[in-house]
This record gives sequence, C-alpha cells and structure tokens, in this order.
Amino acid sequence: MTDQICSEAECTSWYLYLVETAAGQLYCGITLDVNRRFQEHCSNGRRTARFLRGKGPLLLRFAALAGTHGDALRAEIQVKKLSRAQKLRLISGDRALSLRLSLSPVTELMITS
Repeated sequence: MTDQICSEAECTSWYLYLVETAAGQLYCGITLDVNRRFQEHCSNGRRTARFLRGKGPLLLRFAALAGTHGDALRAEIQVKKLSRAQKLRLISGDRALSLRLSLSPVTELMITS
C-alpha cells in the first residue's frame, strides 16, 4: 500500500512524442510508454492512430517527459499549435523551446521502425 493521494494516472510520468511519416508529416501524441505506443503505430493495426495508418515507414523523432497526464495534455495542445519549423527546432534540441513547453527531452527513447 502507498500513502499517495493522487490516482495512478496523475502519479505516473507521461511522455509527449513526435513521429514523422514517410512523407515528412509530423504527428504529436502522449503516452505512458513511448516504445510500446510507437510499435503500435508501426504495426498499422487497430491501435494505430488514424492519421498514421498507411503512412509508414515511421520514425520516432522526439520524446520528452511531460509530467502528469494533465501536463502532457497541455503540452500536446501547445505543440500541435506550433508551426512545422518550430516542431523541427524542438526535434533538433532547442532547449529554450523545450523549457517554454515544460518538456524534458529523453534521447534514450529515440528508436526507428
């Protein structure tokens, strides 16, 4: 038993990620497990995001620790409002942009299909 008052979703670390399609389009999502979610997208199955179906091969271009579920949702909304150029800056490691979005990039999660 734990003495935590928050729910499991609130106490678990959520991640924000960016996936690039074969055509160069960028998809933003959030998850508790980046590698599992990326593999689901690559499988082109029932759990693949509709936007990504049939658009492979896919590349995981960016992953960052976003905090609680609410933090991750807010960060996802902010990232989706960014221009393509700003998203590419985020991918390339623009620390100021990451800090502004309250994201902590996680390079060890970067994998490709």
